[in-house]
Amino acid sequence: MANLSHPSEFILLGFSPLGELQILLYGPFLVLYLLAFIGNTVIIVMVFVDTHLHTPMYFFLGNFSLLEILVTMTAVPRMLSDLLASHRVISTGCMVQFYFYFSLGSTSFLILSDMALDRFVAICHPLRYGTLMSGAVCARLAGAAWATPFLAMVPTVLSRVHLSYCHGNIINHFFCDNAPLLQLSCSDTRLLESWDFVMALAFVLSSFLVTLISYGYIVSTVLHIPSASGRRKAFSTCGSHLTLVFIGYSSTIFLYVLPGKAHSVEVNKTVALVTSILTPFLNPFILTLRNETFKAVLRGQMQRLKGLLQAL
Repeated sequence: MANLSHPSEFILLGFSPLGELQILLYGPFLVLYLLAFIGNTVIIVMVFVDTHLHTPMYFFLGNFSLLEILVTMTAVPRMLSDLLASHRVISTGCMVQFYFYFSLGSTSFLILSDMALDRFVAICHPLRYGTLMSGAVCARLAGAAWATPFLAMVPTVLSRVHLSYCHGNIINHFFCDNAPLLQLSCSDTRLLESWDFVMALAFVLSSFLVTLISYGYIVSTVLHIPSASGRRKAFSTCGSHLTLVFIGYSSTIFLYVLPGKAHSVEVNKTVALVTSILTPFLNPFILTLRNETFKAVLRGQMQRLKGLLQAL
């Protein structure tokens, strides 16, 4: 007899409540996924190949774009295949998906705080910028941002593996999210929920605090710049980052820091959909729309590519 309290596979409900209408979601979601992948890949390639972008700001921007690609690859391809499939079973891949989704998401917030620190040093300590944000320092900051969540998530995933799931194996989500998993468990999850809150404090709220403090100093410094054009220039370098901060932190705090019973499963799925596919699609536009340096580099590379193609 199968061990029903430790199922070997889970079923992702996804958008099944929509019935046959869910297939209409496939086309728009696929287009958004491909555009998100292409847009963020362009940013990574430009940062890698053009020496004008070999600066701390663009180094962290490249890291963030890579994270956006990986986060979408963790959840969206499976969601797209499930929209066309009647059999939506996910076995060991559920815990693997859980691990990478939350590890990558936590890394994204730490990279956002690294970007805030970079802007703080650039605006508040411009004469010491080269020393304080050297290549070695940036590498250590990025390395810590990547390594820490991946190590910290190991006990979290192992705890989910050893839970007893006696309330069934149907996950009412399009990926293996935390709250739907815990709802299936008949184990005492209070300790796990406390650990989850600690993790949220460690990665989400702490990085938000670093960002908030950094921008507090930035605003104070910029307001003391005598010329209006100087103030606009300083603020323009922060606008896109602040937009990412608002979108990322507001949705994540809503989903994973506020009590789970404060919002319905369907609302959870909608917000998770925004963070998994819509935000990665918008990020390349947010990051580059007002960035004249990046747009100039992109135009230059396009002209260079055009010349190479014509030479052939």
